[in-house]
Amino acid sequence: MNEKVKYWIDLSDYDLETAEAMLIGKRFLYVGFMCHQSVEKILKAYYSFVINDVPPHSHSLAYLSEKCTIYDEFSNTQKDFIDQLEPLNIEARYPSDKEQLLKSLTEVKCTELLDKTRNLTEWIKKRL
Repeated sequence: MNEKVKYWIDLSDYDLETAEAMLIGKRFLYVGFMCHQSVEKILKAYYSFVINDVPPHSHSLAYLSEKCTIYDEFSNTQKDFIDQLEPLNIEARYPSDKEQLLKSLTEVKCTELLDKTRNLTEWIKKRL
């Protein structure tokens, strides 16, 4: 595995661990954000692996997954999950209604986000 791919995998793993720490600390706003970051970086690892170039400077999970040609391999459940994570990147950074967002990001919801993130990142890693 080349160093660029390993670099992105390591960042993805680090972000997933950070999401887990945020869940333990009940910092739910950042659980979703870090899950998004973890998936974004594993997609960039996959892009580096398949395309053998620097990944696009984008935070859009759908765009990245399409550019690295893995989107069509996703199940409908995985595509739905990508759609679910997508707004958490922006909403966590610039919450237009922080209280409303926090109401939707309960401990149960964040645990589910973490589980789905683990599953998706592992699924992608198996293709590297």
